[in-house]
Amino acid sequence: MKDYFSHETAVIDEGALIGKGSKIWHFSHIMPGAKLGENCNIGQNVVISPDVTLGPNCKVQNNVSLYTGVICEEDVFLGPSCVFTNVTNPRSAINRRGQYATTRVGKGASIGANATIVCGHDIGPFAFIGAGAVVTKTVPAYALVVGNPARQLGWMSAHGHRLDFDNNGQAACPESGQHYQLKDHCVQPI
Repeated sequence: MKDYFSHETAVIDEGALIGKGSKIWHFSHIMPGAKLGENCNIGQNVVISPDVTLGPNCKVQNNVSLYTGVICEEDVFLGPSCVFTNVTNPRSAINRRGQYATTRVGKGASIGANATIVCGHDIGPFAFIGAGAVVTKTVPAYALVVGNPARQLGWMSAHGHRLDFDNNGQAACPESGQHYQLKDHCVQPI
């Protein structure tokens, strides 16, 4: 007996591992070797390719494509229609299946609707990628990036609020009260 929910139109291939309490909605396809942690929510029309890993409590909104090479840690949010690439120089006539690049999305990161993540560039924990952004380089933890190509505008708290650092490099999240330190272009909770 399965301990997760899948809509009758979802296709889950043999060899896919689905964590307890996860939900897979209409017309989604989970391919062999894909691994979904506990309590993941997979929206409609999502493709999760072989060997993709989602940690516990990931939320994948409608029309998202996750290709081989993507690893999402726990609590990752993937907005509607965002997409990940996995080959840096694709050509229809040239098979590059053995050349997939890895992209790791850190714990608690959020990727906005219609964003594109070019392969081989990691997204740091709690980073916030704005809607429509095109990420062409690695994004630091807690960074807020927007645009095409994506550029950093500031920093975000783990609760998803913009951080306003003082002259001492300290800021507090207005929702949680958690304090953060900015030093050498790195943010850490204190």
